[in-house]
Amino acid sequence: MKPKHLLLLLLICITIACKNNKTTAAINIVAKDTTIVKKDTVVVPPVKQEIKYKSLSGLADTTFVRLADYSGDFAYDLRYATTNNFLKAKVYDCPECYTRVKTAKALLKANKEFVKLGYRIKFFDCYRPNSVQYKMWKIVPNPQYVANPKKGSIHNKGGAVDITLETLDGEEVDMGTDFDFFGKRAYHDNTNLPKEILANRKLLKETMEKYGFWSIRTEWWHYNLSAMSNAKVANFKWDCGE
Repeated sequence: MKPKHLLLLLLICITIACKNNKTTAAINIVAKDTTIVKKDTVVVPPVKQEIKYKSLSGLADTTFVRLADYSGDFAYDLRYATTNNFLKAKVYDCPECYTRVKTAKALLKANKEFVKLGYRIKFFDCYRPNSVQYKMWKIVPNPQYVANPKKGSIHNKGGAVDITLETLDGEEVDMGTDFDFFGKRAYHDNTNLPKEILANRKLLKETMEKYGFWSIRTEWWHYNLSAMSNAKVANFKWDCGE
């Protein structure tokens, strides 16, 4: 090969090598920029806001209030808004627990004591509009199980609740029967039960009585606030929203 041809070939090789180096450098720059972009896409979790509960201060004792607006320490299993009840029918449009203010104040005090012991009140039923009482009576027209709506019950006055206890971890306490079990096993004066069940019922009963509630013999879950016995039967209905 002639010297001038050799020199030309050498120049061509140098040119190709330079182009390759520039391409490699460009690739490295792109890769580096891409990495920076990825770092900028880290997702920051939202900050949780503390719930502010309402105060009962200044409200009339006869005002109806939604308990969940005043405390986050209660639990709910509102059976009559489902078919999981002795009626086998849904009689509430949506599950809400309302009571009169006077009842709410007593429940808050009782629940505060339960929480100190590692429990909380769990509601099966609260205030019941009289129109719902008529629905129940139509399904089961038996005063042994459903109060006659013409007279009404203390549930219709916002002074009665059907409750149990659960641990603060959400485990329901054993009371011997399910809610709305109509039989001797649910009676308060039935002592032919395991000691644990009797102790659980005693804790519920004695604590509720301490804050002005009284029980009925045949239903371990039912509690009436004595101060609401003479209140008027009501047909207040809560808004279910959308």
